[in-house]
Amino acid sequence: MKPLDGLLVLDFSTLLPGPMATLILAEAGAEVVKIERPDGGDAMRGYTPRWRTDSVNFALLNRGKRSVALDLKDTESRRRLDPLLARADILVEQFRPGVMARLGLGYDVVSKINPRLIYCSITGYGQTGPLADRAGHDLNYMAETGLLALSMGSPAAPVLPPVLAADIAGGAYPAVLNILLALRERDRTGRGMALDIAMTDNLFPFAYWALGNGLAAGQWPENSAELVTGGSPRYRLYPTRDGRMVAAAPLEQAFWERFCDLIDLDAALSDDTKNPTLSSTTAPSGIQ
Repeated sequence: MKPLDGLLVLDFSTLLPGPMATLILAEAGAEVVKIERPDGGDAMRGYTPRWRTDSVNFALLNRGKRSVALDLKDTESRRRLDPLLARADILVEQFRPGVMARLGLGYDVVSKINPRLIYCSITGYGQTGPLADRAGHDLNYMAETGLLALSMGSPAAPVLPPVLAADIAGGAYPAVLNILLALRERDRTGRGMALDIAMTDNLFPFAYWALGNGLAAGQWPENSAELVTGGSPRYRLYPTRDGRMVAAAPLEQAFWERFCDLIDLDAALSDDTKNPTLSSTTAPSGIQ
C-alpha cells in the first residue's frame, strides 16, 4: 500500500526527528527531496559506525529519499527552490524558530507561493514561549518535563533513558500524525496550514499517571518508587541463577500469585502489601 503516492515532501531537517518523520512518509509512497547544505550536508552523514560513504544512522533514516545540495543563504540557490515549493504538498523543517523566516522561507512567504502546502516545524519547545529559542537535545527535553525524575537512579549512579523518546515519540511521530490530519483537512478545505510540533510538550502524555497522581490525588511520585518505576515487586527486573535477568510484570493479582508459585516464593513474602519495598536484591535466587 502506498497511500501517499504522488505527494511531494521537502525535507529541510537533519539528525533524527524530522528525517524519521519524512522516512515514514516516504515508506507510505511520498516522494521526499532532502534539502542539504553544500558543505557536507546533514551532520549525521559523518557519524559512526559507517555504511559505505555515510553513517549507518544516516542510511537508516534517509533511505528512499532524494537529496539536493543548496546554499539557502545564496540568492540564486534560493531561486532554484521555487519550482519545488510551488508543487510541494508537505514541507518539514527543524530549525530554531525564526531561521526559516530569515532565509525567506517562512510559512507566510511560502504559503503565498503554494497555499496548499502543509508546513511542519519541529522544535524542542515550540515556535513561541519563554523557551522557544533555547537549544537542547532529547535528554534536556525529558528533564524539563520531569520524566527523568520518575526513574533516574541515584546521584551516585544516575540512569540515562535507553531511548530517544523526545526525538521519536515527541517529534517524529506527532509530526507524521498531524501531517496526515492536515492532509485530511486539506481535502476538505483545499488549503494547507502551519504545524507547530514541540517535542517537550509532546512528552507530557508519557507522564499522564504521574501528573494525575499529583494534581488529582496530591500524591506526587518519587524517584523509582511507584508501581511501574521500581516501587513494586510486581514490575521488576530480577537476577537469575545463570547470571542473566528476567523481566517480570505480573501486575494483576492472579498473575502475581502464579508468579510467586513459579519461583517458589516464601508465602510470608508473597503479600506485597506487607512487603511493598521487596527489591531484586532480596528476591529468591531460584529464578531460572
